[in-house]
Parts: sequence; structure tokens; C-alpha cells
Amino acid sequence: MELTITFKIRLFEHCKNEIERRIANFQYAMMDAQASANSEDKSSAGDKYETGRAMSQIARDMNAKQLQAAKQELSNLLLINPSAACIKAQKGALVQTSSNQIVFITTSIGVVDFDGYKIAVVSQEAPIAKALLNKVIGDEITIAQKKSTISVIL
Repeated sequence: MELTITFKIRLFEHCKNEIERRIANFQYAMMDAQASANSEDKSSAGDKYETGRAMSQIARDMNAKQLQAAKQELSNLLLINPSAACIKAQKGALVQTSSNQIVFITTSIGVVDFDGYKIAVVSQEAPIAKALLNKVIGDEITIAQKKSTISVIL
């Protein structure tokens, strides 16, 4: 299949939905941990009560950090215009190499399965993105000690 702007827009929406799902999951887990901490019964063994509350608070704090990171990922994603075509590998570009590796330079989501493809959705700071940045179609790149050329940039 040939990559198109329509494919890129649909991939963008898929990534947005994935991040929004993560946000909802972290919000639920954070509220669940808080409810658990609030429902701990004070027992005659005070240490058990305090340990349970502390563990619930740690879980809540961990989910709060992950929630904040997911919100930042969404903010980063929303900075790009998926319908804009790129002429070089940059933030917002969808890049395909001659070895059929597809990279979407947006925000750090990881590898996503989309339309039968495994697509690396990465931030500009990711090593793979750094290898691609500012390259154009036909440029040779080396990723994981494998050479290929850039065949598509959208």
C-alpha cells in the first residue's frame, strides 16, 4: 500500500484515541487508588493502617505522574497538522524507508499496529527520529546498523 495524507490523518486520529484511552485509564486508576486510601479502616494495629494508606498514596502518585505524561503526549501530538505534507523528515512527518520501516515523528507513544503495519510513533528526541531528522527522499540512513534510504515523506 502506498502511504497517503489520508493514511497519515487516520494514523494521527488513531494515536490521539490511544493517548486519550491512556489518559482515561490513568484517571480511573488514580481515583481508584485514592478511594482505596480513603476507605482504609483504622485498626488496632495502626501500622497496618498506615502501610495500606501509604501504598495507596504511592499508587495514586504513580498514576498521577503517568497521567501528566500522557497529557503532555497529547499536547505534543496536537501541535502537528496531520494534513500538511512534509518535504523533509521533521516533527509531524510520516516517513517510510526502503526497508518498509514506517516512523511517525510526533510524540513518544511507541510502536502501534495500524492498518496491518507496525508504525514507530516517536518524539524528535528518539534515536530513530534523530537519524531521520532533516533528511529528504532518497537520503541514506542507518538505523540499528541497517542501511536504507528514505522512500516516502508525508
